[in-house]
Amino acid sequence: MTAPTPPFRDPRLPFAKRVDDLMSRLTLDEKTALLHQFAPAVERLGIAAFRTGQEALHGVAWMGPATVFPQAVGLGATWNEELVRRVGEAVAAEARAMRARDERVGLNVWSPTVNLLRHPLWGRNEEGYSEDPRLTSAIATAYTRGLRGDHPAYWRTAPVLKHWLAHNNETDRDTSSSSVRPRVLHEYDLRAFRETVEAGAVAGVMPAYNLVNGRPNHLSPYLARHLRTWTEDELLVCSDAGAPSNLVDSEHYFDTHEEATAAALRAGVDSFTDHGTDSSKIVARLRGALEQGLLTEADVDAAVRRQLSVRFRLGEFDPEHDPYAGPIDFDTPEHRALAREAAEQAVVLLKNDGVLPLAPHTRVAVVGLLADECKLDWYSGTLLHRSTPLEGLYERFGAERVSFAEGVDRVRLRTAEGSFLHVLPSDGSPAEALGTEGALDPALLAGRTDLPPLTTDAVGTELALIDWGEGVLTLRAPDGRYLSVAEDGFVRASADQPGGWVVQETFRLEPHASGHLLRHTGTGRLVQVAADGVKVAADDADAAVFETVVAERGEDAVARAASGADVVVVVAGNDPHINGRETEDRTTLRLPAHQERLLRAARAANPATVLALVSAYPYAVDAATLPAVLWTAHGGQAAGTALARVLAGDVCPAGRLPQTWYTDDADLPGLLDYDVIGGRQTYLYFEGTPLFPFGHGLSYASFGYADLAARVRDGSVSVSFTVTNTGEVTADEVAQLYVRAQDPSVPRPRRELLAHRRLTLAPGASDRVSFEVPLSAFAFWDVAHGRWRLEPGPYALLVGASSEDVRLSTTVVLDGEPAAPRPVGTRGLAAADFDEQSGTEIVDRTKTVGDAVTAVTGRTGELLYRDCDFGTGVRGVTVSVAGSGSVEVALHGGPAVAVLSPDAPTAGPYAYVDLESAFTAQGVHDLRVRLRGALRLAHVGFSG
Repeated sequence: MTAPTPPFRDPRLPFAKRVDDLMSRLTLDEKTALLHQFAPAVERLGIAAFRTGQEALHGVAWMGPATVFPQAVGLGATWNEELVRRVGEAVAAEARAMRARDERVGLNVWSPTVNLLRHPLWGRNEEGYSEDPRLTSAIATAYTRGLRGDHPAYWRTAPVLKHWLAHNNETDRDTSSSSVRPRVLHEYDLRAFRETVEAGAVAGVMPAYNLVNGRPNHLSPYLARHLRTWTEDELLVCSDAGAPSNLVDSEHYFDTHEEATAAALRAGVDSFTDHGTDSSKIVARLRGALEQGLLTEADVDAAVRRQLSVRFRLGEFDPEHDPYAGPIDFDTPEHRALAREAAEQAVVLLKNDGVLPLAPHTRVAVVGLLADECKLDWYSGTLLHRSTPLEGLYERFGAERVSFAEGVDRVRLRTAEGSFLHVLPSDGSPAEALGTEGALDPALLAGRTDLPPLTTDAVGTELALIDWGEGVLTLRAPDGRYLSVAEDGFVRASADQPGGWVVQETFRLEPHASGHLLRHTGTGRLVQVAADGVKVAADDADAAVFETVVAERGEDAVARAASGADVVVVVAGNDPHINGRETEDRTTLRLPAHQERLLRAARAANPATVLALVSAYPYAVDAATLPAVLWTAHGGQAAGTALARVLAGDVCPAGRLPQTWYTDDADLPGLLDYDVIGGRQTYLYFEGTPLFPFGHGLSYASFGYADLAARVRDGSVSVSFTVTNTGEVTADEVAQLYVRAQDPSVPRPRRELLAHRRLTLAPGASDRVSFEVPLSAFAFWDVAHGRWRLEPGPYALLVGASSEDVRLSTTVVLDGEPAAPRPVGTRGLAAADFDEQSGTEIVDRTKTVGDAVTAVTGRTGELLYRDCDFGTGVRGVTVSVAGSGSVEVALHGGPAVAVLSPDAPTAGPYAYVDLESAFTAQGVHDLRVRLRGALRLAHVGFSG
């Protein structure tokens, strides 16, 4: 007889019942083993192995050749959800196609990144979409819908959002804590995640490395309290790589890994990414936690159920019913065209005094360190096709009308003995293909050792030196290979590009006596010349002293090319692997000095100089002296063609800035200041004059706005207006709707994006743009009562082409809930629910839940709570505190009425005691609390 089909194999049953059946058949050991990223097969049940995590930020990454689309920040600059949905669809299709021939390619994709671009010096700026939560959510929702597919039951891929939560710094990223007050939490950081999850195309999230309010994100109580209430789908929470071990090893939050792993699982982490493909350590920790009673089988079941739910949705158990399981074309003409379309739509024209578009027969000099580059980043795939700005301009204008100067400094390095560094010729053999582990994690790839190391001779080799800023430089041989250091310590010309988790292609020249020492940044060691070749020295005493002999300065080559052209295009920007990347924040908005001197040389030789910035983040540049400035993120495989077509006017630019471009470093808040409200950060609150504002972008056409109408309906505000192309070319316009509360009771944004639409209009054509904005979009988080509140009163609706280019405005008056004082006489005050603060940070009240407030080390903390209602009167105050120090409580404007301090330090940061003192107040007053010392304040209560 044929064995009956088990229910979990029956496609007629709902997924939930099938998961129930499969769970009932798994042993505890089998279930525990599934909780590592690399879940093993369960052969007795015919269950295949499964891997969570496939990088797919702007194309399938790390698994070989794939279509490479613009960086995420570039997709954000398109302001075009439909385009981004199609990009997501193409990426998912290629993931499926690649998996069909390589089962290591995963379908649980770790993308997109919805961290808000709060601070432009963040090293991973390239991975996010925008500083605005609504724009971020709109683009992320579009991308996840493309990744998911449109089948009601089965998913093409299962996207996981990164990185939960309030994560915008690489500096001390695994030990720093983001202090996030409740209003910022709800109105800013949670919003981008929430609106994307609620859209229904998200399979899970990945917690970030950092801590929020003193508690590691991998223990975030918000996973249960917020995330899992936003959808009925089972959401899979995947840890970031190595983060479970960080809970003990770097954060010292727990004493043992069993405690830490159990706490993360109970908080909501379902899949542990740790120790690469070796699952034994995580499984041993989980088993130890079970044996110690730190976990129950029900805890394990909850996590396994979420993983299995995703696997069923991906069609793993129903290959014959999976609509995405068939053969899929790869690298199609449609995907290539889409990559070019995305790159074109991502270009932002920042300034244009009429030099653009270039006339058909213009003689163009294209110069700069990125003029003949198509740079990839850490989360890029391998290029199938490649287009640089130089190649794009050759193709568009003809090689005879385009001149080129890279602008590198051409140097030879002479030793103290008089010989020069020499690069031996290679046989031209390519590097070995990626190994299994290297394909899954390029951090594991090693440098080439099959090429000869550098030597010295009497003539030497002329090297191309590029200073990328901060004194970090690369050296490139004449054949295009970069000097690099492999595991054996020898210096070779072996790398196609700088790259890797630890970049081995960067050096520093350090002044020493009459010359320089050459330090390799990857190893931190100095370079020596030894009998067997040039290598890094084990002992600094063996280091060689070099003299830099300059054959040509980069600015001289740039000036020659510029002087013979009608127009100069200076292509400047960053290498995504150097000075601003994952693990490393930038230190300044300025262009590196090397590129600034190239720009000055071009401008001096030819006033018709266009600056094209190709970068992962904003720069502060002197735009006033330039007739035209453009910006695009690293645009993937079609970047050069796209830029050339925009410069030539074949494509009318319509990208818009997804974040504020500040004028100077002095405009920036501290990197670790996450209080966008108190710190007046992003376009929402910034009160200075930006270099270029949020939403800014020019066109070769012009547009008129007219006939604004707004009407309040039940539950929403209807807004409509007309946009007309008043120019002479067909072009896209991005119409933007903002709101400003005109009479707020608390600080509200200067203006806040409500909606936008990218539309294409022929010359003279008009379109009526309509938005239906829910009243909830006008609400704010009321800390006095711990909930959203729509404040009644007038709201200005602002329509235009950017956050500062407002063309139309009107006012609507909304009904809402009037402000009410805090009922502190009956409820007291949660310390973190302040209205204003200075000198404080929010910390964890316990290791699992709750917030407290403490003074920043070396400062006196001040907390202000407005409109506190003491009713008919109170006579006492009670504070819940831990640590040592004092709390002063006063009515605003008056002296301290109560000063409370524990007699001795409490037993630890979580050992709270209640201190009481006399305190008299009645009616409604503002309350001020002052904190001194290492004291944590959790709650203030009052008694009558």
